[in-house]
Amino acid sequence: MISLHGPQGPIEHAGPGEGAELPREAIWIDLLDPTEEEARQVEAAFGLRVPTREALSEVESSSRLRRLKTGGLSLSSPMITFDHADFALKPVGFVLTKDRLVTIRFHELRAYDTVKTRIAERDGDCATGVEIFLLIVEELVDGLADTLEEMSADLASLSTRIFDFDPIERSGSDRVGRLSPKRRDLALRRLLRSIGWQGKALGKVRASLLGLERIVPFVKDSCAEHLDAEESPRFDTLSRDITSLDEFETRQTETLQFLLDAALGLINIEQNNAFRILTVVSVVGIPPTLVASMYGMNFKHMPELDWIYGYPYGLSLIALSALIPIVVSRIKGWV
Repeated sequence: MISLHGPQGPIEHAGPGEGAELPREAIWIDLLDPTEEEARQVEAAFGLRVPTREALSEVESSSRLRRLKTGGLSLSSPMITFDHADFALKPVGFVLTKDRLVTIRFHELRAYDTVKTRIAERDGDCATGVEIFLLIVEELVDGLADTLEEMSADLASLSTRIFDFDPIERSGSDRVGRLSPKRRDLALRRLLRSIGWQGKALGKVRASLLGLERIVPFVKDSCAEHLDAEESPRFDTLSRDITSLDEFETRQTETLQFLLDAALGLINIEQNNAFRILTVVSVVGIPPTLVASMYGMNFKHMPELDWIYGYPYGLSLIALSALIPIVVSRIKGWV
């Protein structure tokens, strides 16, 4: 989908199948998951090459930060989807020239919609591609900051769940009973799953910050001669904001590692409890086994030897002695 915006706001245009050219007065061309026809239409109208998704997904810096022969810049960075149900990384791209900006993205981003609203409200104040680029990056940084704040709250809640983990089931302030091993196991699994999800999300936020951290100074240095007195300080502010968010994310990662160690400690405690029970059960069986092995049960007067069903009786005792521990373990929830 192609969205065109001029200094005053959105510009109506014909689709790629209608044969009409795109309006030349557009200073921001926003491409959302563009088709090949849409990319060719933009290239024909503005003389700018639109990079493919594969090109934007390249990881080396030389592919993400490039100066074009036409004098513009080709930029790309991974960006989280801001979908809290399932964070994902998808590339976003910028083709920036002195007169206009082309953005390429493959998922909805609230930052772009906010910028479109701000352009309409400013009524002609956004006349350059650099100005719109600054607005977009500022909104993306704000979105990442909000995401980190929400994740910080989630980590605080996760910390409470870990350090308040109590195998004793309670109703209000009254003790009801001990949680079954299965329920404790399920609770610990949920803790580990939450820690893993937080770690995955933090890693993707870090990748997004790293991409913006490289782009901002590159654009500032490349466009220094075109920046006005207000735009240059905004680049510096963005760099400081990104650095502070990067430091905050590092602290969150350290906290997450601490919580992971604590959760693994709880799991070790539960495992030790299980081994303790098994040890007690095995120790209980050792004295009878020792006595039986010493005498071999080879006494002269053993009534069972004269029974017709003595042999089935012995087999039944063997089976029963094996079944009783299994039944007890099932009742206790150990297995």
